[in-house]
Amino acid sequence: MTESASSDRTSQWRRGVLELCVLKLLGDDASYGYQIVTTLNTLGPLAAGENTVYPLLRRLKTDRHLDTFAAESPAGPPRQYYRLTAKGRQRLAALEQEWAEMVLAVERCLSRGVAA
Repeated sequence: MTESASSDRTSQWRRGVLELCVLKLLGDDASYGYQIVTTLNTLGPLAAGENTVYPLLRRLKTDRHLDTFAAESPAGPPRQYYRLTAKGRQRLAALEQEWAEMVLAVERCLSRGVAA
């Protein structure tokens, strides 16, 4: 398999879990977009650029999973912060449950194999 094919597969997996990870990052504290991008970039395969994260944040806000507020920045203009709404917390809980079930199923598959 080529390095490009491996990179494409990682990219597809990342897109599949990025919403969960962004909601989880906002689960405890509000954050601004660039901080979310920076945090994801420290998580290796979860690295995602601004062109991926900002549209996701807009969609989550449109879907009422997030709301926003402006706060002063120590350098530059005020920043737009995102925080979970009650609906967002419900979405996070549902995605965490789905992820846990998926991980268990994959672990069972990898440890036992799948009978034909």
